[in-house]
Order: sequence, then C-alpha cells, then structure tokens
Amino acid sequence: MSTAITFSRYGEPDVLSVAQVAIPQPGPGQVRIRVRAVSVNMIDLKIRSGMMDGIFPVQFPVTPGWDVAGVVDAAGDGATAAAGDEVFGVATTGGYSEYALLDRPVPKPAKLPFETAAAIVTVGEAAFRVLKHLALRAGQTLLILGAGGSVGTIAVQLAAARGVKVIGTAAQQDLERLTALGATAVRYGDGWTERVLAVAQDGVDAVFDTSGSGLLADAVALAGDASRVITIADHAAAAHGVRFTGADPADRAPQALPELASLAAAGQLSVPVWRTYPLAQAAQAHADLQARRNRGKIVLLP
Repeated sequence: MSTAITFSRYGEPDVLSVAQVAIPQPGPGQVRIRVRAVSVNMIDLKIRSGMMDGIFPVQFPVTPGWDVAGVVDAAGDGATAAAGDEVFGVATTGGYSEYALLDRPVPKPAKLPFETAAAIVTVGEAAFRVLKHLALRAGQTLLILGAGGSVGTIAVQLAAARGVKVIGTAAQQDLERLTALGATAVRYGDGWTERVLAVAQDGVDAVFDTSGSGLLADAVALAGDASRVITIADHAAAAHGVRFTGADPADRAPQALPELASLAAAGQLSVPVWRTYPLAQAAQAHADLQARRNRGKIVLLP
C-alpha cells in the first residue's frame, strides 16, 4: 500500500483526505514512478468540486492529479524508460500519490528540478499548443488575456522568443514581471480595450484568451476575425465563433514537453513555482488556488 490523497464526494477542499491505496502495477508500455512532485491545476479543483461531473466521469474514491515528475521504479514490457530514469509527464493514475503510472514518460533534464518539471506539464503544453494553432510570424502582434497566470506567463516567453510582439493583460502586481519577460503589459479591468489599442500601434493579429472572463466579443473585435482568437478557458467560445482548445485529447501537443523542459533547464524559460506543500496538505493547496492567493504554480511533494 502507499499514501495518496483521495476524495469520496464532491465538495470544498476539505473533502480531500490522506488514504492508503494499492500500489499501481505498470502494464505494457507503461512505467511506474516514485512521485517526487505533482502540480496542482485548476482542473483538479473543478473535478473535486463536481463542476466537471458529466464531462470527466469519476468513480469514488478519486485520487486527483495529472502533472507528475519522479523516478521510474518499475517498467512494463516495451516501456520507453527504465528503472532509475528521472521522468515527467501526464499520469494515467492519480498523481497525488507516492506512486503513479505514465504512458508517455518524458526524460527530465538533470538540471531541471522535479518541482519545475511537474509544474510545466499542463500549462506549458497549453501555451505551446495555442501558439502552434495561431502560427504567428515574427513581427506580428499577439494579445494574451490573463497573461499573468501560469499559461500566460509561458506563452509570453515562447512568443517573444519567436519575435512576436506580445501585449498581455494582467493585474497591476503582475505588470512589471510580464514586462521583464518581454511583453507590453497593460492592466486588465474597465477600459482594458482602450489601453490595448493605445499600445497596439499596428493592431492585433491574434488573441489568446487564458482568462475565461467573458471577453471574447471584445477579443474578436480587436483581432478583426473570430478565426484569429483561441480560448482555453471560455466555454461560450462557440457562440462567438471562437475556437476552444484543450477538451479533445487528440488536439493536444505532447511534443511540447521535451522542448519546454530543455528551455527551462537551460534557463531560457521561467516557470514560477509559488509554493510547495507536503502531500498531506493538499487541501490547503486547493484552498490557496481556489482563493487565487498564488502567483505561480503550487506543487505537492509526496
């Protein structure tokens, strides 16, 4: 048996509790890792609360968590990693645990901390995927709504490194940080479109909405075409003719992870980790994220 965090009913963070669960056994092509770090994501909170009931069906008790990093301790036939390898990726069993299974383990660079590797999985893939879909050229202008969040922070850096002009909306306390990462940062809230237009001298070529704050109508107006707007957070996308990406697993870009890991290990990509908690404090981690106290990723350490 091993220690894990589970919940047996939907609810607030206090439904999370420490439990003993069976150690999973790797099947063909899978590896089992001793989890060293697991990232806490908004989707974890949405599933725990019941918000995703019917979209992500669950069978209680549930062990949440997908984004993990750790050391392989067992491998199934045909697995692409071996015992002792340091890897990261998307867990096929709940990651809030001492052990997890991975179908596609990604080698972790030696210089990349386990916490950073776990933190980069979902948010890094989302940023990479949307930029791939938008296919902007150097010199074009990208507006990122909610650029101060974890996805936006990575998207700013990736786009700027490709020569794309980036404008990012964010809270006042995030403006200086985003400017240092290569964006022209503007405060969100009332009047945000006017502030964007004041700095977008050649207009906006595309919009990446990470915020889900009901801004798509304005985003389409700024881009001039709904096909130039993509959201990962606003489920009203279809009503505006905007593409929603991330719900379909076939739409994801697993090839992002090796590239992002290499960039982060080389110091060319900043992935802020706001706080780490022992696994047993998962409920506090959820409460922090739910209250938006964090300025960066929250990571659990089993």
